[in-house]
Amino acid sequence: MARDDERLARSQQEPIVGGLPDVPGIGVAMALTPGLGTHLRGLADELLVHDYPGATIARHQREMLAAAVSAGNDCFFCMDSHGAFADALLERNGATELKPLIDELKNGSAEGLDGKMRALLQIARTVARAPLELTETDVDAATDAGASDADVQLAVLIASAFSMYNRLVDGFRARTAPTAAAYRDRAREIADHGYSRPSATRSPADGR
Repeated sequence: MARDDERLARSQQEPIVGGLPDVPGIGVAMALTPGLGTHLRGLADELLVHDYPGATIARHQREMLAAAVSAGNDCFFCMDSHGAFADALLERNGATELKPLIDELKNGSAEGLDGKMRALLQIARTVARAPLELTETDVDAATDAGASDADVQLAVLIASAFSMYNRLVDGFRARTAPTAAAYRDRAREIADHGYSRPSATRSPADGR
């Protein structure tokens, strides 16, 4: 089944856990209790938005790692939303020539990325798939390519956190959009304000 067909089929699935809030995607988990909303959004901000001491990778690169991990876990809500957020950041920063790389990541490729990002992507994908398979060689490849220790830490943290987010979305079988375009409007707000700022105009497809 082609990726677009998989996305459409997933969007037609209904939640399988009772008593869930009537919101899509990770918003289901965030709306279960006020604390979950605060902490799940706060974690996303810490990993994807806020300054991380010693890190050299930009916000759009962190979002790309989140999208790639989510794609590896076949979580369409998270791969499409974070792909859209990376896209919005690239557009805001005038780096539109890098936007095609997002679809490459969602298709499991590292084509077009520089050596540092390819090495960090390898770390993130390995941690998401089988963390004990991560080796010192993988880490050395990243640092030799210019990644800082903090960049490697972020790759591990993002892979771990998004494996959790992915499983929250798909374990509840939370509703998700039939097309990646559904996340564009919210993406601009995320680019400007991050995850924790309340929004009066969140897209029904977004759930964040």
